[in-house]
Amino acid sequence: MTNTTTHRASCHCRKIQIEVQLDLSKGATRCNCSICHRIGASGGMVKPADLRVLTDESTFAVYPNAIGARYFCPTCGIHVYGRGDLPELGGEFVSVNYQCLEDVDVNTLPIKFWDGRHDNWQAGMRDQPWPIFTA
Repeated sequence: MTNTTTHRASCHCRKIQIEVQLDLSKGATRCNCSICHRIGASGGMVKPADLRVLTDESTFAVYPNAIGARYFCPTCGIHVYGRGDLPELGGEFVSVNYQCLEDVDVNTLPIKFWDGRHDNWQAGMRDQPWPIFTA
């Protein structure tokens, strides 16, 4: 049994608006890969069917990466979500930037950490941040 509820998210100027089905009882995650580290996102992953884009996705800025793409607002620059496909994470997924959720204080959620910088997905999440740089 999950505690899945619908949440709205948007960029700062609200040009990008989405609805997403989330189970916030699972908390949020952070990744140490170079882009996640720089944008400071806390988020979570859902199946693609759990995302509903409410505005015209063709107007968004898209930043492709090795496992998919990140969607962000060309006006205010805020990254709202990404799409990817990584077998180690169960195949296709959507990553949602919980900082963009309109009704959730991310600071109240437990945080788990991924080691994306080293493509260490098989290690799973842990309670403490993974190092960004290794000796």
